[in-house]
Amino acid sequence: MEANQTIEQIQNFKGKYPKQLWYLFFSEMWERFSFYGMRGMLAVFMVSQLKMDETTANLQYGATQAWVYAFTFIGGLFADKILGLRKSLFWGGILMIIGSVILAVSPKELFFTGIGFSIVGTGFFKPNISSMVGQLYKDGDVRRDAGFSLFYAGINLGALLGGYVCIAVANGNLWSGFVPENFRWNYAFGFAAILMFISILTFTQTQKSLGEIGLSPLLNIEKSKRKGYEVLTYIGSLALIPIIILMVANTVYTDYFMMIIGPASILYLFYEMRNFSATENKKLLAALVFIIFSIFFWAFYEQSGGSLSLFAANNLQIKLLGIEVDPNGVNNSSGALFVIIFAGLLGILWIWMAKKKIEPNTVVKFGLGFLFLAAGFWIFYYTKFFAGPDGRTSLGLFTFGWFVITFGELCLSPIGMSAMTKLSPQKLQAVIMGMWFLASAYGQYFAGLLGANIAEASENSSNLEKLIVYADGYKQLAVYALLAGIVLLLISPFVKKLMQEVR
Repeated sequence: MEANQTIEQIQNFKGKYPKQLWYLFFSEMWERFSFYGMRGMLAVFMVSQLKMDETTANLQYGATQAWVYAFTFIGGLFADKILGLRKSLFWGGILMIIGSVILAVSPKELFFTGIGFSIVGTGFFKPNISSMVGQLYKDGDVRRDAGFSLFYAGINLGALLGGYVCIAVANGNLWSGFVPENFRWNYAFGFAAILMFISILTFTQTQKSLGEIGLSPLLNIEKSKRKGYEVLTYIGSLALIPIIILMVANTVYTDYFMMIIGPASILYLFYEMRNFSATENKKLLAALVFIIFSIFFWAFYEQSGGSLSLFAANNLQIKLLGIEVDPNGVNNSSGALFVIIFAGLLGILWIWMAKKKIEPNTVVKFGLGFLFLAAGFWIFYYTKFFAGPDGRTSLGLFTFGWFVITFGELCLSPIGMSAMTKLSPQKLQAVIMGMWFLASAYGQYFAGLLGANIAEASENSSNLEKLIVYADGYKQLAVYALLAGIVLLLISPFVKKLMQEVR
């Protein structure tokens, strides 16, 4: 019976959450273990194993992550036009597994090959599962933000586990008696492959409950013709992998790509807007405002995998609340832990405030996100006043900075994903979600540039001098985040008018 449900029957669920949300929750959770496990290892691996200097590693990290998120726009486009959300997700997962296996077998020699497969795979997987979550809800359903907050908790449960386990194993701070020293990095990348396989298995075993959600948009054409388009998409995506490997390995090509893909995606959006009403187009313009502001948020936040990862490795003490831990593992996973604790509670708070008609609208939530971000980076700056002569400072205060930033993330990221599905017509949802993640690509790209500037300023410095340079850099980011939040709050009445009935 469950497999034959219509979209209307699914959307008429009782209670706070549809049961299909839990299936997507677990698929996304294990995929995020793989993704954040890989992400947390990149900068440290490039410095310690590939012998890059920190400036180059930051640029390389930014380029790699920019490609990961930029390809979500392309993946969303092909899902909307040819594959459908489900097949796109499955194909992306297979490519991610291949990429992780390649890195597990030969991380040094085949580093960029494995990264290339993972980039294309993430592009097909990531935007489409988020779009399916959006389709579980009717337009105007006040439970949507709470659903995305819970879904975001699943993302962060995977990020917590993967973000800590993979880097801690690679550094020898976890399971050192079980993992041979010469194969620590192989095992760490291997864990990412295993959990990605579990993610795909979870989805394939539960997808029937989604009814019509995520099926091919070409069901109305001849089957052989539809299969032909699908096969061409698979072949084309495989053909892109060598090109992406070349571009990721040479960051100058990434610079050219980022100059083109953003303006091209906006032009494509304007082209598609010809097919929609004035009311729908105003909502799409509002979505574009959120997309642009999110670039700035992620440019600061994503220091976590670049400069903050190196800061954690070099300048943080190894004890948290008296317990020895991997400081880089804490950097990669503490934000995720706080999201897990508070995401559901915040989602319930939004529902309660909506019933009382006092819930802040999406624009105000975004503005609050920047204010929390600014406060968190100010705390990162303040750690320099607790440093010892060895240039190592309080891991506890650093973790508190992530605690504060978490509330900024919860005010922006799950709310942003929810807003994209509310503001975009269903026929354009995967593309808009792809643009949302493309904004993350620009954030990652600029994060690499910002991190490289900080690393370059601290070149040939003592560890204590390096800490001071990094901390002062985070102070500047706190100021920029504060200004962005103020600007967003000032223009909120204009954006609210574009959103119309959407809150």
